[in-house]
Amino acid sequence: MADRSECRTMEDFLRNFTAEEIKVAGEFLYNWLPFVTEGLCGRCTRIIGDRISSLSTGMDVDQHQDEHEKCSAHSGHSAENNHDDQDSDPLGSWKDEAEYLSEQMEPEALEVEGIKPKVQLSRDQREYIRFNNVQRKKDFISLERINGKLVNILEGLELHKGIFSAAEQKRIVNFVEELQEKGRNGQLKERTYSAPVKWMRGKGRQTLQFGCCYNYATDKNGNPPGIMKREYVDPLPDLFKTMIKRLVRWRVLPPSCVPDSCIVNIYEEGDCIPPHIDNHDFVRPFCTVSFLSECEILFGSNLRILGPGEFDGKFSIPLPVGSVLVLNGNGADVAKHCVPAVPHRRVSITFRRMDVSKRPYGYAPEPDLVGIEPLWDEPHNNDESNKLSNEADNRSSMVEVESRSKNSDEGDGWKPYSSSRTRRGYRKPIAGSSSGPRYSGRSRDNWRRPRRGGGVGGAN
Repeated sequence: MADRSECRTMEDFLRNFTAEEIKVAGEFLYNWLPFVTEGLCGRCTRIIGDRISSLSTGMDVDQHQDEHEKCSAHSGHSAENNHDDQDSDPLGSWKDEAEYLSEQMEPEALEVEGIKPKVQLSRDQREYIRFNNVQRKKDFISLERINGKLVNILEGLELHKGIFSAAEQKRIVNFVEELQEKGRNGQLKERTYSAPVKWMRGKGRQTLQFGCCYNYATDKNGNPPGIMKREYVDPLPDLFKTMIKRLVRWRVLPPSCVPDSCIVNIYEEGDCIPPHIDNHDFVRPFCTVSFLSECEILFGSNLRILGPGEFDGKFSIPLPVGSVLVLNGNGADVAKHCVPAVPHRRVSITFRRMDVSKRPYGYAPEPDLVGIEPLWDEPHNNDESNKLSNEADNRSSMVEVESRSKNSDEGDGWKPYSSSRTRRGYRKPIAGSSSGPRYSGRSRDNWRRPRRGGGVGGAN
């Protein structure tokens, strides 16, 4: 039996890891809970489950010691484990943490403890719960005058959070690192992996391309930017195809635009992507998934390059770890976007569908990416609650309106004003003051003032 000093050592051990690493470990251990607790009594199973749960909840290790002291010998007891729900999905098991404890505890043990057994949920039911817990933001607004008309240049942008769990993200990043190593060792096709020489800040981002070879700029042979019809790369890996299926089934991308190619960007500190609009060899919408660290992406009809790794934009959107940003409509075709120099290592995967007429010669569609359909209807309740919350936020949000006159670059726009008593929340600029609103679209999700950064072109 462990004593208190041993428990203190366990706490010291946990301090060697970050909160994110501990959370990932907790999810991983939950996936193995049926194996770890096989043959144990219900109470022991619960104690082990509670200890794993504490990795994300921060429960004191001493509490587990107290529980363990109450546990009698478990010889003669047998936990009836349910193995019929293991998932061959390369992203990992769909087991929900809350379900593990109830599924692995014996009904008899639950009755002794005075706990009413929970109804066991099927894999589909647990997936549906995760689907309904996805956070979706679709109300980005930044108004600019384009060809004499006031346009919301962010129309069509969507941000989805909760699509991939922390354990799934870890698995994906590990796989990307394996691909990166294969590329360095020449185990991938020549154009699949690219690692330019890093000769200045922001120059040298490593990339992996699958499905098609994309040319960022006119090359030495005179080939223009776009899909190279006579250059070939490796096909989409199975793990990436599984991600694509998740994106379509969970209504992040429409079934009419199932991606058939992707580009992986591997950023080191200081790497970036300069202002650009994605080539129309790829149809809309497309999306980018962010991993390892949060960064900001800037949008605007005119984005200024201030220096190596430094840009200035009208609107900034933070991209949380694991989030999926969908670009469509004006957000993909009117507004340019860029990623300033990232403060920490980052990985992004951008999934896009090729225009049929632009596909490489001899291209054959992936059979397992044909006929994918959403699993459920749109989560109306979630959207409605977001809508009501957004309406409340909009009463006090600051939305930029850029209105330029013929004889002035400063224009005659409305200056953001927080008072709800003014007309639409705006007021006229004070005479003689700087009238250029700097940013817009502030909301409850803490969409922040744009940062400055700069670098090299390509997908996000």
